[in-house]
Amino acid sequence: MNDDDSSATGLGPTARDPEGVDADFTAFVAAQGARLLRLAELICGDPHRAADLTQTALERAYLRWHRIRSDDPLAYVRRIIVNSYRDWWRLRRGREWSTDAVPERAQAWDVADRQAQQDLMQAALRKLSRRERQVVVLRYYADLSEAAIAAELRIAPGTVKSSLSRALGRLRALPEFAERGERVELERG
Repeated sequence: MNDDDSSATGLGPTARDPEGVDADFTAFVAAQGARLLRLAELICGDPHRAADLTQTALERAYLRWHRIRSDDPLAYVRRIIVNSYRDWWRLRRGREWSTDAVPERAQAWDVADRQAQQDLMQAALRKLSRRERQVVVLRYYADLSEAAIAAELRIAPGTVKSSLSRALGRLRALPEFAERGERVELERG
């Protein structure tokens, strides 16, 4: 199969990569991979599922990289993560799943305070509905506008605003934050 045949398959040039697709995609993953993984973890609340979601999103993006790299590839991959999680959630409903969690292994390094804060926020995000969590993460972690969130989740901007308001109210009312004398401030200064 020659270069012309490989581009007809939709996989782009593979023999010599004259357009630099592989190098460009590798640079994108190096620059944005950790951020995309954290976004997926915040959306789903499970680091293992987040790794799967991120890997799936990057695989799908790579197959279309020659078309999406000139547009906004970060938004494209974010949308794949959100849609993949939504698909997983739909498939998961109605099935049995274990509620006993395997304990995490202790890390060799000690960053107890940071880890405690991350655990507290993860637990708080898990108490929100799926939509509320997605809206909060996309707004305050991915720093998207309400209009961009509405477009990404395919919901009305008013739904984004009401979900965000409801979610922030629920977070502020959590006893975990009241006990520590903290106020939840997710907005960037």
